[in-house]
Amino acid sequence: MKAHYLGHIVFYVRDMDRSLAFYRDLLGFGEVGSWGRQAVALTSGRTHHEILLIEVGAAPGPLQGQRLGLYHVGIKVGDSLDELRAARDELLEHGITIDGASDHTVTQSLYLKDPDGNEVELYVDADPAIWENDPSAVMARIKPLKL
Repeated sequence: MKAHYLGHIVFYVRDMDRSLAFYRDLLGFGEVGSWGRQAVALTSGRTHHEILLIEVGAAPGPLQGQRLGLYHVGIKVGDSLDELRAARDELLEHGITIDGASDHTVTQSLYLKDPDGNEVELYVDADPAIWENDPSAVMARIKPLKL
């Protein structure tokens, strides 16, 4: 498997307005979709999203593992489900446990932990026309992915 590029990063944040003032207003990332004020996706325009902010308030919270700071990093490993299947097979051959698989409409993803327990999302992009025609598709309902 070959990483194409670091695609996105997801942060748990205390205060969405404060975080948007930094990432959107100061750094210039554009807002492309949201789940109310609970989660907001931002992009520089290179891809569907490069930052996802999830407001959790004061941490730790009621959700398992909820904390402030890094939630996970997303690494693009291809553009097709066949490439994602090949990545899955390689991970399994190396004894890596796959914690989950999701269809995010704009991407299809596998979730795993690195050797230190950090969550890593390996993903392939769906047809770019999906998010180019509707940037808010990045916030579509998450569906299970069967490979």
